[in-house]
Amino acid sequence: MYVYFSLGTNLGNKEQNLRLAVQYIEKRIGKVISLSAFYATAPWGFSSDNAFLNAAVCIETMLSPLEVLSESQSIEREMGRIHKSVNGVYSDRVIDVDLLLYDDLILDTPTLKLPHPLMQERAFVMEPLAEIAPDVMHPVLGKTIQELYLGTFT
Repeated sequence: MYVYFSLGTNLGNKEQNLRLAVQYIEKRIGKVISLSAFYATAPWGFSSDNAFLNAAVCIETMLSPLEVLSESQSIEREMGRIHKSVNGVYSDRVIDVDLLLYDDLILDTPTLKLPHPLMQERAFVMEPLAEIAPDVMHPVLGKTIQELYLGTFT
């Protein structure tokens, strides 16, 4: 199964934070298939003096979607993420690991929604994702990642 994550950080050594997150993901979730460039972006949904560094990564995994979610949340905690965003309230963070896509699975549970319900609204997610997965089809919207990115943000 191919899993796509969005990674973000705006505290500490940002490049190191992203590289460490990728190492943890590879060790605990699966083999890294591709990693985007790192993109400097403004905070989204809140004000901060700290710019973000964002990336997208594709992983091949044998874990179930809920196991992937559990492992990614453990990685966030181990790297120092104290609070998850709740009800649209965002804040500075050492690392954010968001599960975007799990193959073409559509899932809507209280714990996990796939594909990520806000991914297509966020340039900081779509630009790096379009770099590594331009031809991947969004299973709900029926457009490729490249089509969604170009149609919304360019």
